[in-house]
Amino acid sequence: MTRLVLLGPPGAGKGTQAARLAETLQVPAISTGDIFRANVREGTELGVTAKRYMDAGEYVPDSVTNAMVADRLSQPDAARGFLLDGYPRTAEQVVELDRVLAAQDAALDRVVEITADTDEVVTRILKRSAEQGRSDDTEDVVRRRLELYTEQTAPLSATYEQRGLLVRVDGMGAVDDVTARLLDAIGVPA
Repeated sequence: MTRLVLLGPPGAGKGTQAARLAETLQVPAISTGDIFRANVREGTELGVTAKRYMDAGEYVPDSVTNAMVADRLSQPDAARGFLLDGYPRTAEQVVELDRVLAAQDAALDRVVEITADTDEVVTRILKRSAEQGRSDDTEDVVRRRLELYTEQTAPLSATYEQRGLLVRVDGMGAVDDVTARLLDAIGVPA
């Protein structure tokens, strides 16, 4: 059983690496960003609310995010483990994730922080925006998201480090090289 959280700034490669790790570990990759974007495309009430925050470069409120993640973690495919990408992002979300896992008599196995150079992150996101036409990826929004990451999410590293769960992995370089470093960090042969 594997329960992982991937931390790292927007554009660090979490989504790409989450998909690769999830396939190797045979657990679902659960991305709050993907769930929000799907709801935006479908025009759901959550999607309308999420889009307003995403377009401004702000995080979707914890109450919405926490409920969505709790529901997702209760689904059968997550019973054998999961990989969370983009959650938790705040101290309050850490508390909620702890509560949800405790109710399932479970705990995280590892928290992996993918590190990346800020200028490279901005370049990656702007390239992705051009390729995918994502309205939430303008340069001003990207810079705001990086500020929010530093303010709200980066401190989670210290929390998980104190718990002995954190491992940092360099997210720069070829995708295959980063994947190999991640697998090594969590103790899985590449």
